[in-house]
Amino acid sequence: MYNAKDNIEESRQGLIAATEDLSEAQWHFKPSPECWSIAEVLEHVVMTQELILGAVFERLANAPPAPADHDRDTVDALIVNNFPDRSMKFKGPEVLQPTGRVPPSEALDRLNQTCAHIAECVDSKPDLREHAVDSPPLKAVSQGKYQFIDGYQLLLAMAAHNERHLRQIREVKADAGFPAHENRAASVA
Repeated sequence: MYNAKDNIEESRQGLIAATEDLSEAQWHFKPSPECWSIAEVLEHVVMTQELILGAVFERLANAPPAPADHDRDTVDALIVNNFPDRSMKFKGPEVLQPTGRVPPSEALDRLNQTCAHIAECVDSKPDLREHAVDSPPLKAVSQGKYQFIDGYQLLLAMAAHNERHLRQIREVKADAGFPAHENRAASVA
């Protein structure tokens, strides 16, 4: 069984390490106009976590159980192994598109808070596997074979989503045009 709490913590640490000591220019560098900057990626991660911990978890509490044919182990594996894969691109809902409303320093604080809240959910909600909601990302990665995700899988999905965007940050940093390290500043925008 995959450990959502450990996965969340590992992804949080990865995001923190990948964004450590970035200069203003590095935070806001875009490899191309259609690409997100590291600041935008982090804003999206935080907003997604907050949406899932709020509205989606609320909806989950009143959701029916997963369908009888819900293959928990297969769905867990699909989430952990396929969600981070950046070879498939997905456009998220408009509400989760970055707009600059969350500056990097605030995003890092909120990331730490939401990850701590997720750990609390794992410890305090023993019924996470008892309810399921539809999941367009799961439907996409399973090519329509699976579409429901239970509460525990939702937490696994958040960690996998973090990992996906950690990979995106690494792509931005690997771009030939990424500002040199000597431009690092002590503070974050």
